[in-house]
Amino acid sequence: MENKEFSKKLQARTKAFAIRIIKLSASLPETIEGKTVRNQLTKSGTSIGANYREANRARSRADFKSRIKICESEASETSYWLEIISGMEWNEPNELEPIIIEANELLSIFSSIGKTLNLAIPITLVTLVTLVTLVTLVTLVTLVTLNCI
Repeated sequence: MENKEFSKKLQARTKAFAIRIIKLSASLPETIEGKTVRNQLTKSGTSIGANYREANRARSRADFKSRIKICESEASETSYWLEIISGMEWNEPNELEPIIIEANELLSIFSSIGKTLNLAIPITLVTLVTLVTLVTLVTLVTLVTLNCI
């Protein structure tokens, strides 16, 4: 898979994730607490894709790295709010679990990209594909462990 193809697929994936987050947010309770979590979740969950799109238009390696770090941070925050929703039992676990898994996968991907950017060597296609393959394997193991597959 070429970097350009990988980038397009990850852009589509983060956009689809944002849509899932918006739909989930719309299902949260109309209480003050529900509205607070809805706002925070929607902001962080949609910011991942928006910042990744901007990263791909970066003017420098430093700008790209900064945007990727924002994606990582927003993915982490999104995972946190999903854990809160799960703890509050506002949604059925079987509805929430796939979104939590996807948020954690995105966090792993952006963390891996960020760590690769910290290396002195440039990102290569092999490095990127290897990182994504590792994340996919970890996800499959998680799904099997949770009896989702």
